[in-house]
Amino acid sequence: MRLRTAGCVFAEDEAAVLAASAADGIELAELVDRRALGEPLEQVVGYADFCDVRVRLRPGVFVPRVRSELLVRVAAEMARPGDVVVDLCCGSGALGLAVRHRQPAIELYAADVDPVAVACALDNLDTGVYQGDLFDALPSTLRGRIAVLLANVPYVATRHIPLLPAEARDHEPHTALDGGDDGLDVFRAVVAGARDWLAPGGIMLSEIIEAQAEAAGTAVRAAGLEADLRSDEDLEASIILGRKTVGPVR
Repeated sequence: MRLRTAGCVFAEDEAAVLAASAADGIELAELVDRRALGEPLEQVVGYADFCDVRVRLRPGVFVPRVRSELLVRVAAEMARPGDVVVDLCCGSGALGLAVRHRQPAIELYAADVDPVAVACALDNLDTGVYQGDLFDALPSTLRGRIAVLLANVPYVATRHIPLLPAEARDHEPHTALDGGDDGLDVFRAVVAGARDWLAPGGIMLSEIIEAQAEAAGTAVRAAGLEADLRSDEDLEASIILGRKTVGPVR
């Protein structure tokens, strides 16, 4: 199947997704027009398939990236039944949803500063989603109980925002992209509060780029956490892991 509009020809698989998401020809024309104007396909059709789960999406909400599968994999490996897992800066709630799919018995919470993202996360997670700035959004009863803290914070340097693909630059909130001068401003804020919120032996996980690894590791250790870097060449992904230990920080 091929679709064309205003000189734009869609690939066969993309055309099939658009056609399957439309109730009739009128809605299909609307979806095609939105996609032709550059809106991400996932926002146009209202979902993204990510880590074996279907994530509901709303316009203006960050689209989960394939490389974030590394975060999900490590979090699911670390989590145990009954553990408190928090998806901070959750966006659509995709990471928490995917971890819960692999570890159904966890106690999952999520939070984001963006009200549109919070509404979208509630679409996916049903309950346990809060709005607010980082840890301020969470119930105080979680302090010192979090076993796995997923914090997929914005990590693009401000000066690099104009270089992003138009789909991200024009259709995703800058609060989900802009990490400040070196891309680590929000990361440092999360790290600074993580030790108080993590359970003994608990971990925090954040996605970074390779060039940020040294600075991110320094921030993690300065906050009293043990630092570790994990990478996946196939996904072109890197994450920094911070663990709350009772011994000396390495």
